[in-house]
Amino acid sequence: MGKLKDPHLEAVENDYLKRITGPELAIHEVKASAENKQAEGEAILKKIRDLSLGGACHLVALTEWGKRSTSVAFSEWTAQLLERPAKIFFIIAGAEGFSEEVLANCNERISLSELTFPHKLARILLVEQLYRAQTIRSGHPYHN
Repeated sequence: MGKLKDPHLEAVENDYLKRITGPELAIHEVKASAENKQAEGEAILKKIRDLSLGGACHLVALTEWGKRSTSVAFSEWTAQLLERPAKIFFIIAGAEGFSEEVLANCNERISLSELTFPHKLARILLVEQLYRAQTIRSGHPYHN
């Protein structure tokens, strides 16, 4: 939900995005709704339907109440996800959190931390962890 507006945060995110080598990682923003989290949830699910083009997809909600893991375990988990013939969508909710409809449609819930982060920082943390997972799988020293 929402858009990165701070050029400094965008630069950090773009730096990690440039480092990720396959599969393609695309960020799709959904305009945050001032109405309520149900309206945001509908917008999220519509965006996913439009992007998946009716194909198989695996939805992962990022929430502080989700499954926690180490970076190594996250790397192994993402490797397993990449073996599936489905588009993977990591979803970060807006300020009001996820609607029940979005959570009901998600296959999994993961947590980046027990702490709650603004969605802008959560997005950067996710991209960094995806890059870190890639480096762990390839034996690159970044993780050390």
